[in-house]
Amino acid sequence: MPDFTQEQLEAESASLFQQLGLSEYEAYVLVYLFRLGVGTAKDIADMNHVPRTRVYDAVESLYEAGLVEIQYTTPRKFKPVSRETAIYKLEARRENTITQLSERLNQLEPVEQRPEELGVWTVTGRDAVAGRVFEYVDGAENELIYMTVDELLTDDHLDHLKDAEERGVDIFIAGISADVQERIQDVIPTATLFETLWEWSDAGAGSLVITDKRAALVSVLVDGDTVDEVAIWGSGEQNSLVVVLRAIFSWRLAENDSGAD
Repeated sequence: MPDFTQEQLEAESASLFQQLGLSEYEAYVLVYLFRLGVGTAKDIADMNHVPRTRVYDAVESLYEAGLVEIQYTTPRKFKPVSRETAIYKLEARRENTITQLSERLNQLEPVEQRPEELGVWTVTGRDAVAGRVFEYVDGAENELIYMTVDELLTDDHLDHLKDAEERGVDIFIAGISADVQERIQDVIPTATLFETLWEWSDAGAGSLVITDKRAALVSVLVDGDTVDEVAIWGSGEQNSLVVVLRAIFSWRLAENDSGAD
């Protein structure tokens, strides 16, 4: 662990407090009070960064947030709550903010409904790609084609696929090994496993999803320092990516059905 000067630690702590929602002056006042234990406005101002005229406003905000206690002497003295309490209160405030933000975003309505998305979009990073895959799987109503490689098939993927099965969605899966096929069939017994025209894993491929013949995603695995998976996706019955993949896999599924007969 690198050694920091006290001034560097103050600056770093204040920066982190700001990331948790405090203003710059509030952050520095709280840091200084943790160092002082108890202090007046003059004591805090003497520490640097916060003009004395701004100390009172900052302390008042911290007091309302439950982070500072005030002793009404002459001059007034200020004392921070414990470090553990401060972290707890800031964490709770952040969670409340995230909850409120989520509620507001869910209430927002699109400016214009667009059933057709023109063009193909790109998403990078395994978590981001998985999030898009989950969104497609959760939105499937009738049919879902899913191809992937073993390393990308997590318990979260199976949970979303299981939910789709319980909604009555027809699920077709390919690209995984024989060992993983058994695992899938244990969780999703109605899933139909089909053969592809090529070895999916040998082509550097990641995942492929087609839902209700109107949304599609395909990803590739990459050997990068910061990015490990890249995907393209499109939606809408006339979207070029959807049309091409739908044509390929609708034909392939029909071939499998003929072979089964």
